[in-house]
Amino acid sequence: MTTIPDLNRVPDLTHGANDIVVPFQVDALDTRGRIARLGPAVTAIVGRHAYPPPVSRLLGEAVALAALIASNLKFEGRMILQAQTDGPVRLVVADVRTPNQIRALARFDDKRVAEAVAAGAASPAELLGSGQLVLTIDQGSDMQRYQGIVLLEGQGLEAAADTYFRQSEQIPTRIRLAAAEIVVPGEPGSSWRAGGIMIQHLPAGGLARPIDLDPGDAPEGFVSQAHADQWVEARALADTVADDELVDPSVTPEVLLYRLFHEQGVRVFDAMDIHDHCTCSRDRIAEVVRSFEPDERRDMLQDGMITVTCEYCSTRYD
Repeated sequence: MTTIPDLNRVPDLTHGANDIVVPFQVDALDTRGRIARLGPAVTAIVGRHAYPPPVSRLLGEAVALAALIASNLKFEGRMILQAQTDGPVRLVVADVRTPNQIRALARFDDKRVAEAVAAGAASPAELLGSGQLVLTIDQGSDMQRYQGIVLLEGQGLEAAADTYFRQSEQIPTRIRLAAAEIVVPGEPGSSWRAGGIMIQHLPAGGLARPIDLDPGDAPEGFVSQAHADQWVEARALADTVADDELVDPSVTPEVLLYRLFHEQGVRVFDAMDIHDHCTCSRDRIAEVVRSFEPDERRDMLQDGMITVTCEYCSTRYD
């Protein structure tokens, strides 16, 4: 758990830092990006379940990553981020109904998580272990689903997402994620916060012609060494972001972007609100129950009642 110090040390600028995604652009580095800052939404999502803190942290990071990716989609539909693994946390799902409604859940082995915590091996990457990260984009019944799959081999969601964009969209991308349970002085109890920053390099000349010199950690295929240098600089700056800067409610996206890019100049665009919202309903549950055969429905009865509990929001339907 993190204690947030003096909230007055930096001013709040155009808006608060709760449940928003803020797009930005750094023209000097041919870089665009987004910052996600989640407070009440992620607190509500993890608060409905008795998740151990390390599992809540992992789920918070997944929610931040899903918000970053889905906020860039220009259609009404769904984006589902799903990690299936052999680790102590065997499943993490963040389901976004575009543009801004999100829900999430985790399934895990209590004993293995407890053992990981006792051994000091309960980081998000260690809880995931090996498996795959699947991103599904559903634009509706009239459009074909798109699905991208990245192997999880002991790395966290950050590295897996970087690989996804490099392989599936061939866009140089760097993502930083963080989640923490915090205590704010003067406020009762604790709350969860999650945050993330995603930067992508989009040189105006494209990525068609390879450069003559080795670009180091820049992607292959840049038009010029200058473009490679721009990405190296943008990525290096993003890597300086500390976890507490992503979850501290006093560090607004504008403050963080100024810290990172004030020398190059950064343009900040209107924020998008993110809402904790589950799509379950009594009518939808009843439709699912009706899809079973009569014998199957009879097997579901307990004391004359079929009870269904939504795994996402824990709402019980009788």
